[in-house]
Amino acid sequence: MSKITVIGAGNVGATCAQRLAEKQLAETVVLVDIAEGIPQGKALDMWETAPIEAYDTRLVGTNTYEATAGSDVIIMTAGLARKPGMSRDDLLKMNTEIVWSCISQAAPLSPDAVIIVVSNPLDAMTYVALKASGFPHQRVFGMAGILDTARYRSFIAEALNVSVKDVQAMVLGGHGDTMVPLPRYTTVGGIPLTELMSAEQIEAIVTRTRNGGAEIVNYLKTGSAYYAPSAAAVEMAESVVRNRRRILPCASWLTGEFGHQDVYMGVPTLIDKTGVAKVLEMDLSADERALFEASLVHCRKNVTEVMELLAARA
Repeated sequence: MSKITVIGAGNVGATCAQRLAEKQLAETVVLVDIAEGIPQGKALDMWETAPIEAYDTRLVGTNTYEATAGSDVIIMTAGLARKPGMSRDDLLKMNTEIVWSCISQAAPLSPDAVIIVVSNPLDAMTYVALKASGFPHQRVFGMAGILDTARYRSFIAEALNVSVKDVQAMVLGGHGDTMVPLPRYTTVGGIPLTELMSAEQIEAIVTRTRNGGAEIVNYLKTGSAYYAPSAAAVEMAESVVRNRRRILPCASWLTGEFGHQDVYMGVPTLIDKTGVAKVLEMDLSADERALFEASLVHCRKNVTEVMELLAARA
């Protein structure tokens, strides 16, 4: 029986579970959360939606991990959300403990699973999941560039008044203020973006993309984005369970690609039923390389802090 577990029944996790069920990506979707009654209630509500939306995926809500056993994919969404004025890095210490606790309970019950991390700060939390699970790095990766790229593409489509389907783009680097949008590789209906927009317009969109998460946090006041993040995570899960072999910008463990290793970075990633099948490299201009290197420094800093936190708790 195919099964996908979503850890965290908050806005991102619950929306992930709903999207997974509606796409029928597994026979069972398990929603786990420590809050008593919350995953049970949300799962029941989604199951009662099934006759209307015409899906047969069964939904299970639970406060423990027994029901997650044998999962094909584990989507890690649990963690504290940002509040206005907070950066993703402010969440580092608190969410390290949360991710470690959840993954160390879930991974032994699903030893062959692929883990997709959504918790923030994304790149560092993916490393925590790697260490907590003990899985090969190919089966632990993070949702980063897909969300950032979606924001970038949506802003471009809005500015040009065209379909988002015709905007092709890639955003690399860490998930956050140091992300690296690549206008040079961006096309609209096959036409280079640089031929359709001025440098000033492109830079404004790049800046808005970098601040995309904070823009939503400032509107919501008491929460952060969840519709787009959940859609991005499910796109990754679909490539795994249906062996789509999609090339998506994900936080993948570098083993020499782009001249670096032993760090999670947002890079073009081929995703199949095994997880990360391959990291694809691309030529970067001097300016793009400088931005990529700056982002990598930031990611390494977060990983170093996580290593110290994990060493202290050992």
